Amino acid sequence: MTTATSRRSERRVSPVFLGILAVTAVTGWATWSGFAEQPGVAVFLFVTAAWIVSLCLHEYAHARTALHSGDISVGAKGYLTLNPLKYTHALLSIVLPVIFVIMGGIGLPGGAVFIERGRIRGRWRHSLISAAGPLTNVLFAVVCTAPFWLDALDGVPADFRYALGFLALLQVTAAILNFLPVPGLDGYGVIEPWLSYNVKRQVEPFAPFGLLFVFALLWVPAVNGVFFDMVDAVLRALGISDFDTYCGQSLYRFWEGTNDYCAVSP
Repeated sequence: MTTATSRRSERRVSPVFLGILAVTAVTGWATWSGFAEQPGVAVFLFVTAAWIVSLCLHEYAHARTALHSGDISVGAKGYLTLNPLKYTHALLSIVLPVIFVIMGGIGLPGGAVFIERGRIRGRWRHSLISAAGPLTNVLFAVVCTAPFWLDALDGVPADFRYALGFLALLQVTAAILNFLPVPGLDGYGVIEPWLSYNVKRQVEPFAPFGLLFVFALLWVPAVNGVFFDMVDAVLRALGISDFDTYCGQSLYRFWEGTNDYCAVSP
């Protein structure tokens, strides 16, 4: 009886996550209705809360896939509750991604749930566990962009449209970065089970620095240009213009003042 109760509690959605979800809903409504006295503040809170929700779902996807692949320890660690405070590296998985959004408008990949890989058998399962997180970002991006590629934006307030566009930008950048086959990122986790033991042993020491290496490369103008050209191409294919993402980020960074350019419809 105790074990059954314990297992139910391990999978019960955390009040912390529900609170973040509530903030997303309320500020989304405020952005849609124009209720907020300062639209930029509402957009900031809506996008930030929705981004944290997506981060939680990203890590949940890793944990849930691991559970069904044989790692039953993820429940006891609290990973199935969607509570970001249970993550192994809450700073890396929640705080830093939010800071990067505020500073530069880019979806920073996180790394939070510790999977006991020794419990899992089969290379395909290991690959799927790694892929589950960024695939969640892909799904989130599809949801955010659906009103654009379905031509369902008639009557949608401009501020809400811009907020969705910027949120989609974050999801697309997160998915692309996460899928890079760089040690320490999910993309490398997808291919790692298929590499030889010698290759894995040689690469392992560089895993803690993989993300730093990627962001160092993004400081190189040529690399940065190629990366964001790729992001813009994906967004345009999904019906989101540069105007939408630019104005979304401008509204999000409300402390920089009102952008008159975005007050004019494209």
